Amino acid sequence: MKTTIYMVRHAESPYNEGNEITRGLTAKGKDDVEKVTEILKEEGIDVIISSPYNRAILSVEGLAHYLELDIKTFEDLRERFFAEEIIESADLMSVIRDKFNDFDYSLPGGESNADCQNRSISVIKNILKEHAGEKIAIGTHGLVMTLMMNYFDSSYGLNFLELKKPDIYKLCFKNFELKDVIRLWNE
Repeated sequence: MKTTIYMVRHAESPYNEGNEITRGLTAKGKDDVEKVTEILKEEGIDVIISSPYNRAILSVEGLAHYLELDIKTFEDLRERFFAEEIIESADLMSVIRDKFNDFDYSLPGGESNADCQNRSISVIKNILKEHAGEKIAIGTHGLVMTLMMNYFDSSYGLNFLELKKPDIYKLCFKNFELKDVIRLWNE
């Protein structure tokens, strides 16, 4: 049975506003949400799911309103937790690049790529099972999205992580096997 998942990487978010959970979107990010809705509104989406983080929810909220669908959030789709201490954005990207291929590496008090991938993939497998044959949009984050896609196809790795904000990928599954990936975001 063919199931389609639309991975929607969240729109631009101010790194220094609020915390990881509450950060919103920049003015550009808010404008881009309208484009996300335009791209996806005729895809026949049946279900909208998101990370519980505000920026991910806001990135699919316009689509949810247009389609008159609720957004279901799953805690295990949250962004990877890097460390107990606050890390500057530039330092964080350096750590991600340096240690991406060491899936068991984590900073003190943080989560590894393997841990993040395992928790998010359990949600995706349940979605594929419970919503077989449907079309599902998921509001997500760059690293989590990369790790989920990497689980099904190892070619989605560090180089793929250079995603746009927002970005949209259409993933076509036959049962639990990823058959095709199409980028839908067009700047």
